[in-house]
Amino acid sequence: MTAPPGAAHRAPIGATPTVRRRLALQRPRPLLVRVYAALFSDGGTFGAPARRRAGRLLLRSLTPAVTVGTGGLVVLGAFDAAAPGWPQTAGTAALAAALGAGVWRRTARAAAGEAATLREQLELGALFVVAAYAMAQTASAGHVDSPLQPLVYLVMAFLVAFLARRIGLALVVIAVALELLVWFGRGGHAEELPSAVVRAGFVTLFALLYHAVLAAQVGSSRRAEERAVERRVKELEERAREFRLTASGTGAPAAGGDADGRWTVASVLEVENAMRGALEVAEVALRSHTCAVYLLDDAGERLQLRECRTASDSLARGVSAREGALGAAIARRTSVRLHGDVKVATYYEDGARPGALVVVPLIDRRGGYVRGVIVADRREPIPFSDEDEKLVQTLCAEIFRALEAERVMGDIKSTRDEKERFYDAIDLLNRTRTPDEVFRTITEVAGRIVTIDAAAVTLVEQDGQERAHRVAAVHGQRLTALAGKRVIGGDGLVQKVVEHDTTLPAASVDPARATLLDASSSLKGLGWVRVVPLRAAGEVLGTVVLAGVARDRAPSVDQVRQLEVVAGQAAQSILRARLYEEAERLATTDGLTGLTNHRTFQARLDEHLALAARGGQRLSLLLCDVDHFKSVNDTYGHPVGDEVLRGVARVLAGEARQTDVVARYGGEEFAIVMPGTDAPGAGVIAERIRERLAAVTFQTEQGPLRVTMSLGVATWPEDGAKKPELVERADACLYHAKRHGRNQTVLAATIRAHRRAAG
Repeated sequence: MTAPPGAAHRAPIGATPTVRRRLALQRPRPLLVRVYAALFSDGGTFGAPARRRAGRLLLRSLTPAVTVGTGGLVVLGAFDAAAPGWPQTAGTAALAAALGAGVWRRTARAAAGEAATLREQLELGALFVVAAYAMAQTASAGHVDSPLQPLVYLVMAFLVAFLARRIGLALVVIAVALELLVWFGRGGHAEELPSAVVRAGFVTLFALLYHAVLAAQVGSSRRAEERAVERRVKELEERAREFRLTASGTGAPAAGGDADGRWTVASVLEVENAMRGALEVAEVALRSHTCAVYLLDDAGERLQLRECRTASDSLARGVSAREGALGAAIARRTSVRLHGDVKVATYYEDGARPGALVVVPLIDRRGGYVRGVIVADRREPIPFSDEDEKLVQTLCAEIFRALEAERVMGDIKSTRDEKERFYDAIDLLNRTRTPDEVFRTITEVAGRIVTIDAAAVTLVEQDGQERAHRVAAVHGQRLTALAGKRVIGGDGLVQKVVEHDTTLPAASVDPARATLLDASSSLKGLGWVRVVPLRAAGEVLGTVVLAGVARDRAPSVDQVRQLEVVAGQAAQSILRARLYEEAERLATTDGLTGLTNHRTFQARLDEHLALAARGGQRLSLLLCDVDHFKSVNDTYGHPVGDEVLRGVARVLAGEARQTDVVARYGGEEFAIVMPGTDAPGAGVIAERIRERLAAVTFQTEQGPLRVTMSLGVATWPEDGAKKPELVERADACLYHAKRHGRNQTVLAATIRAHRRAAG
């Protein structure tokens, strides 16, 4: 059954008769329906999505339109009229509405945590600038200068202070342009130009000056904050040393600067909290007037106040550790109790005399050293009892218990960090494949353990019966002069370290009096030097030289031990790198002649052909073999034949250039790849090789022996665009040379020229 004319759809193949009848009854939609759908449907020109897009565009364009429109009114002087007209009224209303909407929208977004975009800042700032000019012009009453002109300067200063720098600069440009346009709109009279320029200058000056003042204030606040942080860091470092959480003289890491610094800060604060808690307990339990902790300085000469609970304003910050009751407790290493007219309380600056006091020394159980004292006193002459003294002693023990806990945690962290450094070092060194990578890595790893200013790696080499030391790598400017230096024997630190298999020198040795390799390698100007042996498989392979300028940054005993362990791992990596290089050499070279083997030759030829194709340069291939080599083997024996092949290899390697690839092609046949060489140049090299070999005499048991060589040369791309064609052409030239008398060089270009001449 066929569809009636005008049917909207064709019945699909396989449709049932019922479906086909329904489709046949469909009629096209009326024209008005189609027009309405094209205009007002969701996909139409005026549909709901299109209306929403148009509304958003209108809202986005409202502020710029108001800014440009009212700015134009300012330029035309519409706000100068004595009696407000409709342009002034409309402009003022539009400005007020746009400003209100902009401020409300920005406030709502700020409350939601959304930062202002650059576009929002520019639109709102430009609106404020135009509004300020409109208000100033309204108050001018037709005069050039307005009493509200300072309002423009204040608005500019406000905007520059709170908006992005680039937006502030753009608003200054807008204000200056608006000032000049207003002058032009007034007629552009020359006598009014200086006044307009002055106003524009004041706008710029206010903006820049306020920004400069604000930047200076911010910078001053930042510097003050940095100084406060530095003071706090130094205070924490000092307290860490007093608590023996860090070694004296080394200092704690910067507070919050890294994990170690944060750990030290946390430890100091924990000990201070324990100390503060102990004093609070003592103050309540002893009903004391003053309860304080004084700690000894590094020299052991003075006591510094570190924590106190007191009602007095004259407590001394520092007192002598050899005078008064405090000095007596330190000297006798036992508690001191006094009451009555106490004359030895030296810790009050105003000379106040307590009625009773008890002083208990703080004795560190680790080493038995006196670290300070705890003193408690009363104004009334009520003596402290034995129980009071025991209470103070118990509080001392609690302080040291907290201190010991932090030390233990510090030791655990130090051990963990040490293991992590070792694991990282082993991982880095295990990934090295060449000696140069090992040298670079060992210096990097050593720099993580101790601060170094210069480093070097030396390797042991045998020079006949004597031992030689070669500087294989140098790091830092201090040892640059030693790069590549090689010394046989010598009496420096390196020779002694290799002989005795131990790290030198000792910490007490002055580097200026020692030498590294020999007398020419002085160590003057260095504060410390450590030479660590590179030991592996029961053998010292070389040394690692580490040096620094600051003597107080010399590695500690533990750090030297860590460096020795890392150096041992580095030595293993050096052995592994040497084995890797040897394996690579064996895989790429011919065992008899030491030249590149056939497999590597093929790969290198491919590489050079690709480079020649990219660079548009010539490349020549030379194939050659020894004439009558079979008779040499038959007459003189294979050992002599091998010696002849080695001699030929020496001649080829000696006459070829550094950029050439010299290979043993197979049997008595050799090959040379000559990049960047045309046919005439290759012919010159080939002839030089042939003549040089012909002059060589091999001494044998049967008498002197001389051999000759035949050579064939082909050049890319003239003699072969692809590698098989090039090799085949060079081999054909070699065959031609052997067939026509041997001991000669044949170029493919020569054969080609002869054929053209014969044709």
